[in-house]
Amino acid sequence: MFHVSRLDGKVAIGTYGGGLSLMDEATGKMETFNIPEGLGDAFVYDLIKTKNGDVWIATWSGVNRIKGGNLKDKKAWELHTVASTKGGLPNDWVYGLAEGKDGVVWLATEGGLARYEAGKWDNWNHAKGQGAPYEVVKDNLGFKNDPSKVSSHHARQKQEMGLQGIDTAYNPNYIVAINADPDGSVWVGTWGGGLAHFDGRKFTNYTTKEGLPGNHVFMLHRTPGGEMWVGTNAGMARMKGGKFETALTTTDGLFSNTVFSMDTSSDGTLWVGSFGGVSRLAKR
Repeated sequence: MFHVSRLDGKVAIGTYGGGLSLMDEATGKMETFNIPEGLGDAFVYDLIKTKNGDVWIATWSGVNRIKGGNLKDKKAWELHTVASTKGGLPNDWVYGLAEGKDGVVWLATEGGLARYEAGKWDNWNHAKGQGAPYEVVKDNLGFKNDPSKVSSHHARQKQEMGLQGIDTAYNPNYIVAINADPDGSVWVGTWGGGLAHFDGRKFTNYTTKEGLPGNHVFMLHRTPGGEMWVGTNAGMARMKGGKFETALTTTDGLFSNTVFSMDTSSDGTLWVGSFGGVSRLAKR
């Protein structure tokens, strides 16, 4: 299971190879949508419903947009890929979605950041400033294995992104987490290149040199109060005023320092999903 959220009163579950399922909590009844219904791929990573009623679904074979949000209307389903957008979507492996200011949809992909606005696609990657340079982070990468040595997909990605000379876990084009800021900017977590902030014109990158716990960023969560938490391979921290504070690790109660997900309950309690288990932390 990759994703859990709520959609129109039901629990939306994005699975690893089983498509998208919607569960009615009252009855336990499950309804599944997969490739025959219009889903781009059976692997579902994220889902959002935008203010205009559209539903967007991130998959490993592009992104679905269901205009009006009626998943049972096959005519409402669209699939956007690198090919269909003529490169506007930089990569078909889409990992995250976020609605920004004025209805802009931001997409996190394995080939960079994409934006869909008023029918137009734009994208950015490391060559345009996303993610810190290898020389900045090379001495503080939490994972040393090179994915391209065990996966033909990652080997191809590495070549496409011009990273052939790097033999460790570093690909700043690969966005693992995304969060849209109310001011219209967007934050993205990269695979080894740290945390990147894009204001619509340029990127500002944050690494362990600026206080980020780790340079692999897996989670970005904004609390109801507007605070943003950043989960990494070496714990998590709250970002405030451009600085990282309240850093938390296993010594503070985290199950693991590799933090993948987070949510805030109505009383301010933090629920943190990490490698191997979940932690419940009192309001900070």
